[in-house]
Amino acid sequence: MVCGFLGCAEGERNPVIASLPSLLRLNVEEGAAAEWIRSTFHYAAEEVAAGRPGSETVLSKLSELLFVETVRRHAESLPDGQTGWLAGLRDPFVARALALLHRNAARDWTVEELGREVGLSRSALADRFTRLIGVAPMHYLADWRMQIATEKLRNTNGSLAQVAQIVGYESEAAFSRAFKKAFGVAPATWRRAHA
Repeated sequence: MVCGFLGCAEGERNPVIASLPSLLRLNVEEGAAAEWIRSTFHYAAEEVAAGRPGSETVLSKLSELLFVETVRRHAESLPDGQTGWLAGLRDPFVARALALLHRNAARDWTVEELGREVGLSRSALADRFTRLIGVAPMHYLADWRMQIATEKLRNTNGSLAQVAQIVGYESEAAFSRAFKKAFGVAPATWRRAHA
């Protein structure tokens, strides 16, 4: 048995991380990909033992790859009627809506435009999205924008106005209000605390 741990800053707000159970199990004997998973674990063990230059990077990337495969298998095993972000990916309309929101979070989306893009009426998309994801599409978009904002505030030196523009707010003031509503503090205060 091999155990591992992957950490994530602000994981409780990340839609993928928040939808996962606290423990995931990947059986290397199950599924079509069993052989490459087994060989990947063997290769990782060899990397740890060898301690060669670049091993840390190799192990990091292998861990990410194995994590993605584990999440895929978990999503495929969800029972019918399951809700949550991963369940939303199994619905073709909701999955397309999620992809569009993630690809272009700064766009001034409306549910009507999003529905038109995925091939559903506004009300049909809103109902499906809310039932599967647990929040309305525009609420989800606001949360996703805040995820992007925290990443930009933590990892770039962009001004608040630049971050606001990246995440789809027309003004720094509107962004600051939305950020404070989501996190309880102004973005500049959050940035200093998480530097």
